[in-house]
Amino acid sequence: MTRSELVAVAKYLKRYKKINSIFRVDDTVLKMTFSKDEAIYFDMKKGDSFAFLKDEFKVTKFYSAPFDVVLNKRFSNSMIEDVYVEEGNRIVVFKCARSSKYKMDKTFLQLEFTGRNTNAVILDENKIVLEALRHIDSSTSFREVKVGVELKKLPERDFKPKDDVVFDDVESFLSEQFTKREEVKLKAQKSQKISFLQKKIDKLQKELDKIPSIQELDEKMQKLYHEANLITANIHNLKNYEKEFKLKDFDGNEVVITLPKEAKTPSHASELLFRGAKKLKQKKAHSHIEKENLQNKISFYKNMQNMVKNIKSSDELNLYFPKQKKQKKRKKADSNIEVFYYKDYKISIGKNQKGNLALLKDAKMSDFWMHIKDMPSSHVIIRSDKKNLPEDVIEFGSKLCVDLSGVSSGNYLVDYTQRRNVKVREGANVNYVEYKTVGVLKE
Repeated sequence: MTRSELVAVAKYLKRYKKINSIFRVDDTVLKMTFSKDEAIYFDMKKGDSFAFLKDEFKVTKFYSAPFDVVLNKRFSNSMIEDVYVEEGNRIVVFKCARSSKYKMDKTFLQLEFTGRNTNAVILDENKIVLEALRHIDSSTSFREVKVGVELKKLPERDFKPKDDVVFDDVESFLSEQFTKREEVKLKAQKSQKISFLQKKIDKLQKELDKIPSIQELDEKMQKLYHEANLITANIHNLKNYEKEFKLKDFDGNEVVITLPKEAKTPSHASELLFRGAKKLKQKKAHSHIEKENLQNKISFYKNMQNMVKNIKSSDELNLYFPKQKKQKKRKKADSNIEVFYYKDYKISIGKNQKGNLALLKDAKMSDFWMHIKDMPSSHVIIRSDKKNLPEDVIEFGSKLCVDLSGVSSGNYLVDYTQRRNVKVREGANVNYVEYKTVGVLKE
């Protein structure tokens, strides 16, 4: 944002006397509320920081870093004494006061819209850093941003007013700030996520294509049984050092049999061939299950692609694709289960029957289970040790259940209850009691 735009925003904010709350709703986005229905957002992203207005911003998680703790402590329910833009800089300063047990605390919040050095810094009345969104070491910058250190003032620059900016309606300007970025951002993010999911689909399709047909497995199995029986029938005529034999089969036809490389003797070869034939027989019996599991996974990711296409905001998209933290030791994920995080809740959904069974088996009695009423669907498990779930968590979980179960557009009912009330019958079929039902519209 230009300095002229920030000056207009600062003047706009002077109408408010009190900050009700201020907190992060995303990694770089701060939400400042002044009354029940009035709020402003500040996206402190490096290279593209801006202020904006929005009806609703979906919270992806709760933030409790030292910066967030100090931010809430110093500015929630604080009185605004002044809002201004520093001379020669693109820094919006909130001067606030909040009464504590013994005195009135004076605190400054500096929102620095300075390109790659963008930051949100909390200062005491002596301009000592209390906390910051980004800490900057003296080895990387002349201006150290570190707790307990006095913050140096940035050198002033010569800003020329932007003549073509009209500030008659700051609210419209702030709404457009978000809208013009959101359209481009959402389009790019959707394309990226759909491409990411397509790679998963392509990989699964290759695995599916590699699975031999029942006919192929049967032919290989019969061949191994035939060769094993021929070797057994002629074992007394075969020499241990030979690796290839010409034998006549049971119809009098000449057959050339090459022994497996690991076979030490013809007798050992016969044993290996019988063993191989039995494995093929088992594979033949379970081939349809393997195919079905892969096909269900492919359908699941196609449903995810359709879900992404219908998402209407980037913050909603982040709910389904949160940034993953790097972990040194990470338990190998079950490929039959997809995991989502909403606020502090872990929500898992089965991609196929195998995944549904694993969820039902591993869930704690206090966890919540979800399923579309009276029709086949994925099973959803929400990790919880509470007796009840918040409404927005129920809404998110039930929407996942419907969107990723491959059902067409329409209205659906989703039943949910604690895992202790669900009894597994055959396969992933269940009986359940003491449940509640929520309606979900799939567009």
